[in-house]
Amino acid sequence: MGLFDKLFDKKECAICGGEIGLLGNRKLADGNLCKECAGKLSPFMTDRKQSTVEEIRQHLAYREQNARVLLGVKPTHVFGHGSSKVYVDTNRGLFFVTSHNNYIPHNPDVISVTQVIGFRPSVHEQREELYHHDREGKRVPYNPPRYRVEYRFNVALNINSPYFNEISFEFSGDRPDSPYSELYKQLEQELQALQSVLNPDNYQKVEPAKAETPVAAPTTPPPAEEDGWTCACGQVNRGKFCTNCGAKKPVVFRCDKCGWQPADPTKLPKFCPNCGDPFNEEDVG
Repeated sequence: MGLFDKLFDKKECAICGGEIGLLGNRKLADGNLCKECAGKLSPFMTDRKQSTVEEIRQHLAYREQNARVLLGVKPTHVFGHGSSKVYVDTNRGLFFVTSHNNYIPHNPDVISVTQVIGFRPSVHEQREELYHHDREGKRVPYNPPRYRVEYRFNVALNINSPYFNEISFEFSGDRPDSPYSELYKQLEQELQALQSVLNPDNYQKVEPAKAETPVAAPTTPPPAEEDGWTCACGQVNRGKFCTNCGAKKPVVFRCDKCGWQPADPTKLPKFCPNCGDPFNEEDVG
């Protein structure tokens, strides 16, 4: 059999069993994957070629579970000015990163803030020397040299997950041309705010989601009961413990005026440090 004969051999997807076209094969460590099944993988997964068929099955089971959990996420904050944005549900301690405004069909990975083990912001200066044309029409540099400068703000998140370990994206959209500009200062402040919101110390410790964990959730968000509460796994409950993962119902203290929450619910200030409103029974959620 010649080299090209092997190239045109029909291949079968190890996941769905469908026939793989000539340009549709995605190699695995011990099999083949069609592009349709590959499109269901997390966009942050980087070791697909080294993954076995069984590992891909586990990953896709996790992705199906993630789609159900995503329906229960209600973002309270959105960060970022570039194509990728960070949506954070501070009430549940969950977030996801996506470049899609209509994100539900794209199933972005829902991550617990307690899974964040590293937050690495960075600013990169990019310089481009400027030129002009002299009297003879030649393109020559200025003397002294002149430059077009812009600053790019990036974020890298290290994640404790069995399926990926880093998420990197550009935080800035329009890039400032000076570290003294208002845009530069605004991006610095917003990066600090994002780092604070994604600080695991501000949230109750939860275990990363496992693919094999059963999630009893309908295809649409369940209606919240008047005295119900929503667990970090997305399950709506009425008792003291989550019926899906067993987590205890958290006691939530939140300023009823501005929404500020203490990092340690056992040490409450007499007044909100953000707006000065007194803490009382109206601030217990």
